[in-house]
Amino acid sequence: MPATDFQESSSSPSSFGFSILNRRRDQVHSMESTHEATSQEIELEAFQRQVAERFQDLAAADSHELLSIPWIRKLLDTFLCCQEEFKVIVMNNKSKLNRPPMERHISDFFERSVKALDVCNAIRDGIEQIRQWQKQLEIVLCALGNQRSIGEGQFRRAKKALVDLAIAMLDEKDSNTTLAHRNRSFGRHNAQKEQRSFGHFRSLSWSVSRSWSAARQLQAISSNLVAPRGNEITSTNGLNVAVFTMNYVLLFVMWALVAAIPCQDRGLQTHFYLTRQFFWAGPILSLHERILEEAKKRDRRNSCGLLKEIYDERREVKQRVEEVRRVYEAIRDGLDPLERQVREVFHRIVRSRTDGLDSISRANSHD
Repeated sequence: MPATDFQESSSSPSSFGFSILNRRRDQVHSMESTHEATSQEIELEAFQRQVAERFQDLAAADSHELLSIPWIRKLLDTFLCCQEEFKVIVMNNKSKLNRPPMERHISDFFERSVKALDVCNAIRDGIEQIRQWQKQLEIVLCALGNQRSIGEGQFRRAKKALVDLAIAMLDEKDSNTTLAHRNRSFGRHNAQKEQRSFGHFRSLSWSVSRSWSAARQLQAISSNLVAPRGNEITSTNGLNVAVFTMNYVLLFVMWALVAAIPCQDRGLQTHFYLTRQFFWAGPILSLHERILEEAKKRDRRNSCGLLKEIYDERREVKQRVEEVRRVYEAIRDGLDPLERQVREVFHRIVRSRTDGLDSISRANSHD
């Protein structure tokens, strides 16, 4: 959905964002000559407005900002603000949330929140993984950057660190395939050693089990997440709209984190079933579409995360690998011929000296 679509729709006071809560006032208005908005209705409409405005701000990011660390931090700030505003709604309506059907709606939300905790743990593991990549880059800098003279040993060490890093920055399935292909040329012993080191590298301080799946967790969070019907909105005085809104904010933020940060069994196939009856639907659907487009780009398909800094780092690593490879191979390929030439010069000098001495000796003997 183009950004202009939701910007135009949200600029009108009669747009879809408020029509849900207005529906109840329209019904009351048909029975009474006047109806003033209650404090609850004002609070719920304000919540819808604030969520929409914050996500419109996020959706206004250009292609360079989207999925960068500052953008992800802004997304998390948005979530925290929405969470705090939703908490106020819950506290102000706690007596109504103890009765059906709101009791079930709020219970489902808290159950999704528990599932989101696992996603947060997995994302923290992904952040730690990125820190491990930084350590690999430090090896390269130490091997090449702080040496007065760089020998073959330093090149080998830097090349290995860069290649290991490039493989680690692939999606887990692709990195296993690449690693297996790479190890066939190094023999079984090295392959086993590499597999052990990569297994340890990927599982340092992991908070979720090895069978845990980010894709399945997102699917569980999105399961049975359906927009409330008109009669349900009326019977709950619009409270279920607020709960549904917070559910979707939670789902989108967790999905965006999984898209950006390396984590176990990533998957972006979660479907977002939304219509334009919510103010915030436009910007969220726009962001969802843009992030999916990023994931489909040829140079991002095998990435372990769409975080902009990972992409930049990965691109730089590939360039550095190529640079080191060229220098290393130039030295390797050039040293052997150079050594052969030096040997040839040595032997030529010896032969020339020997031949010269023999020739002079024979000439003297004839004399």
